[in-house]
Amino acid sequence: MLSLRLTSFTHLLSPPSSAAIARRSRAILRRRHHLRKRPLAASFSAQSATAETQDRVNNSKNRVPEQVITPRSQDFNAWYLDVIANAELADYGPVRGTMVIRPYGYAIWEAIQEYLNVKFKETGHSNMYFPQFIPYSFIEKEASHVEGFSPELALVTIGGGKELEEKLVVRPTSETIVNHMFTQWIHSYRDLPLLINQWANVTRWEMRTKPFVRTLEFLWQEGHTAHASPEEAEDEAIQMIDIYTRFAYEQAAIPVITGRKSKVETFAGACKTYTIEAMMGDKKALQAGTSHNLGQNFSRAFGTQFTDENGIREHVWQTSWAISTRFVGGIIMTHGDDAGLILPPKIAPIQVVIVPIWKKDEEKAAVLNAALTVKDVLQKSGIKVKLDDSDQRTPGWKFNFWEMKGVPLRIEIGPRDVASGSVVISRRDIPGKQGKVFGISMEPSNLEAYVKDKLDEIQSSLLERAIAFRDSNIVDVSTYNDLKAAISEGKWARGPWSASDEDELKVKEETGATIRCYPFEQPKGIKTCLMTGNPAEEVAIFAKSY
Repeated sequence: MLSLRLTSFTHLLSPPSSAAIARRSRAILRRRHHLRKRPLAASFSAQSATAETQDRVNNSKNRVPEQVITPRSQDFNAWYLDVIANAELADYGPVRGTMVIRPYGYAIWEAIQEYLNVKFKETGHSNMYFPQFIPYSFIEKEASHVEGFSPELALVTIGGGKELEEKLVVRPTSETIVNHMFTQWIHSYRDLPLLINQWANVTRWEMRTKPFVRTLEFLWQEGHTAHASPEEAEDEAIQMIDIYTRFAYEQAAIPVITGRKSKVETFAGACKTYTIEAMMGDKKALQAGTSHNLGQNFSRAFGTQFTDENGIREHVWQTSWAISTRFVGGIIMTHGDDAGLILPPKIAPIQVVIVPIWKKDEEKAAVLNAALTVKDVLQKSGIKVKLDDSDQRTPGWKFNFWEMKGVPLRIEIGPRDVASGSVVISRRDIPGKQGKVFGISMEPSNLEAYVKDKLDEIQSSLLERAIAFRDSNIVDVSTYNDLKAAISEGKWARGPWSASDEDELKVKEETGATIRCYPFEQPKGIKTCLMTGNPAEEVAIFAKSY
């Protein structure tokens, strides 16, 4: 039996970074969870879509009832929870604050893993695994680390029915146990650089939770590296945040701002923290990935040393970097609309869904044969496709179900389409008749080329839309009053900053906003700090966050 308890460091408790997570989120999700099957099954129109043009264009009668998914503009948090429930991404676990990631939600995480795994290995990193139980004494070795993590630690005090001689920490992050092992593996400069990564779960005892964004347990990858010089460690930290940036733009279609965290916001135990910050649909910031230059902080605490080429003993320089299932939440909140998810094609578990349509039994065989042929053509070309040939639901129900799950393209095939050798294709990102095209040839090369082109268009369109939204909600400010006004309007504030840590904490206390980062891309010219009026070398971005 394992006995878990929180640490007694109550004096270190601090509120989570999100200042406005709705307290009733659990009740909302649970209420909608037990309702969701009935509205999805019963409230959709039973009228199926036919090959008739007007029926297909005028599909509003088959839309998801408004009470199933709360409009984003009405209550963004309720909308987010509704989408997670109705799109079958996750559910609450029996332990408060935990979540069960359902197959469709996990498939999105797998797409993230597949891309990053390739990039990590291309840059010389190897996957391995460390235990999730860490001796508490390890956590205590690095002072700022234990101070930063104590409020979130879960401890094991009993094992096998007996009180443990030393309490164990359930992994909140692995810098300490990694250093314990690095000390045994690293002896000479010939052992460096040491570049490893692990895909694992971590536990952080959050006070307030939100599925995917903030839960007691979540999944992530955490990279850990050791180097022979501070320059190598800095290059590594920058390299990895660049990989995260490319992933966000190229795969998730999320235009992040990449930069350096302030001293106040730097990871506990790091010298520098680099971050990618994404603007969600409610204009809050989401820290979507981080890369830390740890310097020699942990190697000194653990005695992780090597003998250099001159025979001198040195402590190694280190980095750590991570991205988590929080990114799934970021994808939902960046692209989704009132009908549910909108998934960028490059990370969508299903890129194309085929919905066959027939009214009479004698039409069924020909329609299904055509649908199977189309599926085979697309699958052979590497497209992730699903044929929804179930008899239990109407085509209208299917349209809305797959729209809710964010499938980028829908192909409709009815008797008239079979006769004409064509299909109807609808884009998820363009609702209504504007996103529907009739008469696309079933001829394999034509269909394959058209579908691939449209998937590329959707990927680009989602990124362009997100960039426009982000840029229209960032305000350049030159005074503290300007900053407060921008934050009060729900926007991000960008302005010159060289003030103290105390001033930064004052901004957080008075506005609820924090410095998200000092962007890598900085304007040229002389700058004046918006708070003190003193010269400033950099602009910072302030925003409320999750």
